[in-house]
Amino acid sequence: MLRILTCLTVEHDLRLVLLAALICFLSCYVAVTLTRRALVAKGTARNLWLGAAGTSSGFGIWATHFIAMLAYDPGVAMGFDMELTLVSLGVAIVITTIGLAIVTYVSGRSAIVAGGLLLAAGISSMHYIGMSAVELPGVLAWDMPYVVASLVCAGLFGVLALMFCIRPQHSARDRAVATGLMALGVVSLHFTAMAAVRVEPGLMPVSDDTMLSTSLMVPLIAVVAFSLLFTGLTAAVFARQAELAANESTRQFAMLVQGVKDYAIYMLDPDGRVANWNEGAERNKGYKAHEIVGRHFSQFYSADDLADGLPDRALRIAREEGKYESEGWRYRKDGSRFWAHVVLDAIFDASGVLMGYAKITKDVTKEKVNADRLAEVTKNLDLALENMSQGLCLFDKDERLLIANKRYSEIFGFPEGRIQPGMTLREIVDRGVADVFVDPDIWKPRARDMYARRRAAIQANDGGAIVEKLSNGASVQLRYRTLPDGAWVATYEDISERLRSEEQISFLARHDSLTGLPNRASFNTSLEADLVSARRSGGLVAAVGIDLDKFKEINDTRGHAAGDEVLTTLARRMQACLEADETVARFGGDEFAASKRFEDMADLTDFLQRLETCLNDEIRIDGYDIKPGASLGVAIYPHDADTVEALLNNADLAMYRAKDALTETVCFYEVSMDEAARSRRLIANDLWQAVERKELQLHYQVQKAVTSGETIGYEVLLRWHHPVRGTIPPSEFIPIAEECGAILPIGEWVLREACREAATWDNEHKIAVNLSPVQLGNADVADLVHRVLLETGLSPRRLELEITESTIIGDKERALNTLRRIKAFGVTIAIDDFGTGYSSLETLRAFPFDKIKLDRSFMSEVEASPEAKAIIRAILALGQSLRVPVLAEGVETRSQLDILLDEGCDEAQGYFLGRPVPVERIRVDTEKNQAA
Repeated sequence: MLRILTCLTVEHDLRLVLLAALICFLSCYVAVTLTRRALVAKGTARNLWLGAAGTSSGFGIWATHFIAMLAYDPGVAMGFDMELTLVSLGVAIVITTIGLAIVTYVSGRSAIVAGGLLLAAGISSMHYIGMSAVELPGVLAWDMPYVVASLVCAGLFGVLALMFCIRPQHSARDRAVATGLMALGVVSLHFTAMAAVRVEPGLMPVSDDTMLSTSLMVPLIAVVAFSLLFTGLTAAVFARQAELAANESTRQFAMLVQGVKDYAIYMLDPDGRVANWNEGAERNKGYKAHEIVGRHFSQFYSADDLADGLPDRALRIAREEGKYESEGWRYRKDGSRFWAHVVLDAIFDASGVLMGYAKITKDVTKEKVNADRLAEVTKNLDLALENMSQGLCLFDKDERLLIANKRYSEIFGFPEGRIQPGMTLREIVDRGVADVFVDPDIWKPRARDMYARRRAAIQANDGGAIVEKLSNGASVQLRYRTLPDGAWVATYEDISERLRSEEQISFLARHDSLTGLPNRASFNTSLEADLVSARRSGGLVAAVGIDLDKFKEINDTRGHAAGDEVLTTLARRMQACLEADETVARFGGDEFAASKRFEDMADLTDFLQRLETCLNDEIRIDGYDIKPGASLGVAIYPHDADTVEALLNNADLAMYRAKDALTETVCFYEVSMDEAARSRRLIANDLWQAVERKELQLHYQVQKAVTSGETIGYEVLLRWHHPVRGTIPPSEFIPIAEECGAILPIGEWVLREACREAATWDNEHKIAVNLSPVQLGNADVADLVHRVLLETGLSPRRLELEITESTIIGDKERALNTLRRIKAFGVTIAIDDFGTGYSSLETLRAFPFDKIKLDRSFMSEVEASPEAKAIIRAILALGQSLRVPVLAEGVETRSQLDILLDEGCDEAQGYFLGRPVPVERIRVDTEKNQAA
């Protein structure tokens, strides 16, 4: 030991010794650090780190030796053989690298010992080869005990250094100890070996070429060594930082994966066994990690899927294509199943070797249920779309077709598949028009106009409809509804049949159903126009009232069919004989009316003679000649009246005078005819006292359901038992009561008495009370109805008010407002005598009536008249379209009831079902039914 200390302190330059020690320590630290990097690296990266570790450590040890040799002063001139010096450097790098490679690639204590000894061998070989490169005037002699001691120190410290270097739980302390032990091995070998050498003087000359300048070489070698060591150390530091960052990223990713609860995320090994398990997997599939890790993932599949080889097929597709994705039923630990969305990714290492699979499973049972429900709804919507009666199209904001149902093509006659999504509106219009008009000079302008109309309707976006007449005669109603994004929905409805029905109903509403002549409403309108024209021109207008003389006799002797034939024949004759400014109409029954604008009485006389000829000529029916005859009354504007009502009234007075006369068939109105009105005034006076004298009585006529025969209510009918005149029919005194105003107290009494009586019944039958136009126009009927309901306690839903359309014609807006107020109480409103008079569809549109009452005149003709039956069918269809029940009045035979049943009528009343009776009879019948 003293020899070693003497060598260190006396024979060496301590400054260079310290520099050599610093380089030694740094090279050992770099070697340990890079070796650690090689241990954790894989493949080529590991080889690169090993190469860097061997190069850094070998060069650093060599630099340590060389600088220490430069610090050595043997007392004589000294040089170095450059070839051996470089060989010593190469040996140091190669053997050191091999030693480090053994402990890196091979595990176990034997590998550590072998690697440590090789490390020591590299250090020793470098030292002694480097010593043999020394050139000086003499011979180097070696003290073998020191040589052996140097080798032992190198081997011992080399093995210990590698033991600390490759410890699994490597820490900074382990790295420092390994660095110190490796440096100690280098230093102990060098100085022990230097202590073993003796220089024996000789004659060997030393060439100046081998002499190295210490002041030049030491800094140069130190700089190169430091640069190399710094480069290796820097690479190791950056690699360590990258590793730490990767580890942190891996740790965070692992925390993320473990924290995901909605997805089952886990790894499979190459054979399909579960390698790890996150919380989401445990939650979705019910297995704890220790229960499932190591088991094959096929246990999540059903027996059928296993039989089909689905798990193996999934692994194969993932291996071959890199990814497998599907949905299907998967099973939990408890046997329950869920619909899973599965993604399986194959994981390969850098060399392409399969490492395993990453598997992500999500429970999408709710999404599947929603998707199935959406698919079912979509299917139903498609079915509805394809089976709806209307054509429907959806266009985007750029006018391109998105959806079109089959009905659209059917309406416009397009062949199947002709209209496809993506076509523009202009293309569709052009194609449709071109199919009809082949010549481009014809179809292009028509298509342009049609497109412009449709664009205008779309841009208006007012919900209105336009109607187009197609070349095949069909009428199509088009409606457009614009959506917020600029797209629009278009519906197309073939309304040809509806228009024909409306035209027929409109015609029937203004014409007599049997004869086709204008009815009262139409005639009054025409007469009013004639009066207006006459006022301007100063002309004359004659109104002619016509009543057949023997019509009742014809009906009684020949039957109603013969009577209908007479009416239609006379209508045809009169219509055929008409000239300009002449009109003829049928008011009902055997009552006709005619009018003529004229300047000279001779023209009127000619007109009357023609009418008489038509009415008096014989009609042959079933082999019999029938001569109906008629009475005509004439009133002339402006001499006899200046209004339509007055003119017709006076014509009626004249007609009744003609009917009473024995020799005259035509009578002109005279003032004396007004004497008949005196009787009406007397009746009017008595009507004002009828309520106080208790001369009025209510009768009730049953209303029944046609299909079941069940009683649904009663119509309240008024009877007047005059003390002098006897029983006066309502058809006589009601018009008078309306004229004089007595209808107001009478109507109030009828309403209150009917409600009071109905409130005492033990059933829920409704009562229908007729409402007079005078009541609706001259009194606050809504308040009266409300007050009566409160006083009597009758439920509003049991009260039905019947009005005729004429009731609301005078002041339609006011009347409809009043009816809406009454309806708001819960009272139902029925339109009476529908099919006669006005019967305007506008009225049905303006107010939601609860019931339509078909006029009794149709029932009297329905058995023999196809036209009457057609009218009934049309009105019933109208009621069904409006969802309003229809009640037929005047049912007098089983045949009539059967017709109503066949046609789908809702309700009926008439003598066949029950005559009007006093309330006492109703009570008796009700008690009998309850007893039964």
